[in-house]
Amino acid sequence: MLFDTHVHLNANQFDEDLEEVINRALEADVKQMVVVGFDRPTITKAMELVEKYDFLYASVGWHPVDAIDMKDEDLEWIEELAAHPKVVAIGEMGLDYHWDKSPKDVQKEVFRRQVRLARKVNLPIIIHNREATEDVVEILKEEKVEEVGGIMHCFSGSLETAKQCIDMNMHISFGGPVTFKNAKKPKEVAAEIPIDRLLIETDCPYLAPHPNRGKRNEPSYVTLVAEQIAELRGISYQELTEKTTENAQKLFGINR
Repeated sequence: MLFDTHVHLNANQFDEDLEEVINRALEADVKQMVVVGFDRPTITKAMELVEKYDFLYASVGWHPVDAIDMKDEDLEWIEELAAHPKVVAIGEMGLDYHWDKSPKDVQKEVFRRQVRLARKVNLPIIIHNREATEDVVEILKEEKVEEVGGIMHCFSGSLETAKQCIDMNMHISFGGPVTFKNAKKPKEVAAEIPIDRLLIETDCPYLAPHPNRGKRNEPSYVTLVAEQIAELRGISYQELTEKTTENAQKLFGINR
């Protein structure tokens, strides 16, 4: 059984064939998934999906690119949703210095407020980091993330950064890019980190793994991520899938 810790089945790319996508995931033994909401529309859709499907769970948060749009009532709404039994994390949150829609100081403040909220409601966090590693790590330290832990989603950083994050009670999650030929750093980190801190994901519909690179990603493709990491670590596919599923269930407090 596989656990895809980061899906966007709430994205409009799945509007036409969501049932088929979900069925392909189940047929591939992807039996649990976290649907990530990051603004009003995607959070609303994520909550609809987790009410409909027993094996889907939700994470609710505010994306750094849209930090400038977040109002106090949005954060209050996220806090209310955190009480829902199928909301298992806060996020995705973090910093994104690639796009310039939201000023860095606004992103940092929205990020800090969400980490504080996660500590208040005692849920792990899901981190989005793009071209902002130093500031992300600094804020995680200052905001005492170790109290709740969480996930460095679609990790692309160095082994040194991974170790810093693990020391703060974070898990390291890999998606499609770990299967790319030129992905030297992700491959190294996936091979070296402690297995009890390792998670797998697709980030679908984005970042499809090889040989589907450039196409729409979907949860069934997480098998390709698992195969690659098992090979990198020199362990069986079964061991890799069992351990990463156990890690995800433990982190999210899912008992089955």
